[in-house]
Amino acid sequence: MNSRAASFDDLDRKIITALMANARSSFAEIGAAVGLSATAVKRRVDRLRETGVITGFTATVKPSALGWRTEAYVEVYCEGAAPPRRLAEVVSNHPEITAAMTVTGGADALLHVRARDVEHFEEVLERIRAEPFIRKTISVMVLSHLLPESPEAGATQAAPE
Repeated sequence: MNSRAASFDDLDRKIITALMANARSSFAEIGAAVGLSATAVKRRVDRLRETGVITGFTATVKPSALGWRTEAYVEVYCEGAAPPRRLAEVVSNHPEITAAMTVTGGADALLHVRARDVEHFEEVLERIRAEPFIRKTISVMVLSHLLPESPEAGATQAAPE
């Protein structure tokens, strides 16, 4: 990734919007929508990738098709100060954790967990709680997605073995 500051204009924003709606759109299709040639769109997309504005392309998959039938958010509370890099090491060892972030408020981190079923989720939760610096967790199970087209409603990785 280039260290230059990423600058982009309204045409770049339109291109990004088109790619976010459908990353499989051709440069010609995007060009027709934004008023540029396919070549000009490709140059802009290449620049946006080089500068780190566009970080990649992915497919959104229905989680249940991959075996993810249970979903929860888990607040993690740590003993003392757990540095974010230590938390990152821990969560990277759990393939069921699809997103993790440090947060403000009472909890130290928030985890998005997907599992095959409730029993699998409980096993994941026990593995997380076994970490020596984890004091407690609070879980909230997802019942349904009110915005089914949101990225949180999809999955970007395969179900655990």
